[in-house]
Amino acid sequence: MRLNLPLLGAALAAALALPLQAQTMKAADVHPAGYPTVVAVENMGKKLEKDTAGRIKFQMFPGSVLGGEKEMIEQTQVGAIQILRTSLGPVGPVVPEVNVFNMPFVFRDIAHMRAVIDGPIGQELLDKLSASPARLVGLAWMDGGSRSLYTKKPVRKPDDLKGQKIRMMGNPLFVDTMNAMGGNGISMGYGEVFSALQTGVIDGAENNPPSLYTANHFKAGAKYYTQTNHLIIPEILVMSKVAYDKLSPADQAAVKKAAREAQMEQRKLWDAAVADYSAKLKAEGVEFITIDNKAFYDATAPVRAKYGAQYAELMKRIEAVK
Repeated sequence: MRLNLPLLGAALAAALALPLQAQTMKAADVHPAGYPTVVAVENMGKKLEKDTAGRIKFQMFPGSVLGGEKEMIEQTQVGAIQILRTSLGPVGPVVPEVNVFNMPFVFRDIAHMRAVIDGPIGQELLDKLSASPARLVGLAWMDGGSRSLYTKKPVRKPDDLKGQKIRMMGNPLFVDTMNAMGGNGISMGYGEVFSALQTGVIDGAENNPPSLYTANHFKAGAKYYTQTNHLIIPEILVMSKVAYDKLSPADQAAVKKAAREAQMEQRKLWDAAVADYSAKLKAEGVEFITIDNKAFYDATAPVRAKYGAQYAELMKRIEAVK
């Protein structure tokens, strides 16, 4: 009996490929189902399933069901979660350079931020994370929104913020940013903002339009939305290095390609959400105030000097991006 060598070779190749087949990866996010980052990652999983002939598929766990960001990063590092969208806060201790994105007005506007993360600087920072001891592979960037002021009284210039208590995220850098902008920065948990606005403990806060609308903060009296865009902080999509290293080079390339496509898709979804929620806020009587933010930019120069000294060279490179 003659052996059919081509057939035998094909059968052997198929057998060797078996461990790579139908690998269901856990993908996680603190954001709820339907949120732009969640939808983009779900679609990334569908594309990968198609592009890898079913070898890779995602099972999405949105809405913090697998824990908060810190817990989920720890699970991703050991390979219990394979794909994670996270904010940059927990990544800063491992790749300090990403902290540069927390600086006030480090980006001129949203288009500038996107040009930076889509270009060489964005790729360098992803590569730094992948090469770090964090056991995470940096796959892509996601929009986290542009933060602006919402207050009970209209604000058009730094002087208008005098004496106003404005809630900021709990980081000395952000509190100092508000103090430099003319207000009185108050560190407070997000869940406390509504009642603090209602009772007059604070006079305003800052966030993006989807957050202002979904948290109902405009119903607590914050009817003026001043488009300062003082913080534009991207978020990051990572993969467990444990899981990534188990993939064939072809599948690793497929994951990176699908992640880049997810970066672009999430952006479109985010822009649509901002437009939708901005329209809803206007319909509820919120006044959107467009300003020349140069006065606020100039006022925050000492904050960039204080917190950005170690990233001075990187900040120059970011500024040079057109």
